[in-house]
This record gives sequence, C-alpha cells and structure tokens, in this order.
Amino acid sequence: MGDPKKQPKKYETPRFPWRIDVLQSELKLLGQYGLRNKRELWRHKTMLSKFRGIARSILGLPKEEGEKLKGQLLARLNRLGILSETAALDDVLDLAIEDILERRLQSLVFQRGLAKSAHQARQLITHGHITIGGKKVTSPSYLVLRDQESHIVYAPTSSIANPDHPLRQSIASRASKEPINETNKEDIRGVGSVK
Repeated sequence: MGDPKKQPKKYETPRFPWRIDVLQSELKLLGQYGLRNKRELWRHKTMLSKFRGIARSILGLPKEEGEKLKGQLLARLNRLGILSETAALDDVLDLAIEDILERRLQSLVFQRGLAKSAHQARQLITHGHITIGGKKVTSPSYLVLRDQESHIVYAPTSSIANPDHPLRQSIASRASKEPINETNKEDIRGVGSVK
C-alpha cells in the first residue's frame, strides 16, 4: 500500500532511456519549454499516453456505449485547450507531446510576453508574480484551461505589476526591437538554443 505521506509516482520512464535519439529529443524539449528535469517531461508524456489509451479503448466499444465516453474525453481536451471543438476521436491519437507542453502555465506566460524566456517565466511563477483570475498560481506545470488563458497577468501585489519596473521595460524594449515573424519565431521560443 505504501506510506500515505509519500506521493505515488505519476510518470513512466522511457523503455529505452539511453538511446541517443531519445536523449536528444528529450534534451531539446527540456530547453525549448524550460523544464526543470526529465520527470516533468515524463509526467506529461504519461498523461498523453493515457489520453491515447482511453481513445483506443473507446474505438473498440460498441457505438452506443462509446458515444458518451467519446463526448466526455473530447470535452475535457477541449476545456484544456489541447483540441478544438470540432475535433474527432482520431485527433486524440494524433496528439504530440508539444500539444500538452504548450498548455503549461510556464509556456503561456512566455508566449504572452510576460517574461523574456521560458526559464524566466518559471522563476516568475514560482516566486508568486503571476496570477490567473486573481488567484496566485506557483506551479509552472499547471495546465491552463482555455477560458483561463486570457486571465494570466502579473499579481497586483507584485513589484513587477508596476509598468516602470526594469523587467517590464526590458521586455517592452525587446518586443519593440524584434518584431515576431516566421524567421525568428523559432529562436524566440528557444528551439535553436539546444542542439
């Protein structure tokens, strides 16, 4: 049964952890999304494999039984912002790990221009400078719901909420110097930083 104070493991490790292609792809994702360690990545991969497993089991059920479960799964993924409203069950099987990593609070803070990098976004979140709808969230791996996405702002009690803060000025000056287009979009997201 285990000690109730100790959390159970929420991830599965890769089957072949020392293959060079697995190591390189994991390292690229760690750098791109500013993850702290591979356990964070493995946790999201496990979540994705569970969604896919549910979708495969629904495909094997009779039509009348599967319709209710299909609606629940698609509604949940739509609420999380991973799939659109018009998505089908086959779209669940086509999901990639990037689709889930894009919905993390850390990624959204960086994409909305509240931080200069994904690593700085993580720091702002853990130090309590970011709120969602007035509630302080200190977990960078929090999956933001679709309707919460527009409510991500600096905490009103934070010193960074002041527009004259040096961090806000450096972000604004960087945004004015580098307009985002297709050629430098990958560099801003950090894809080119890890080879």
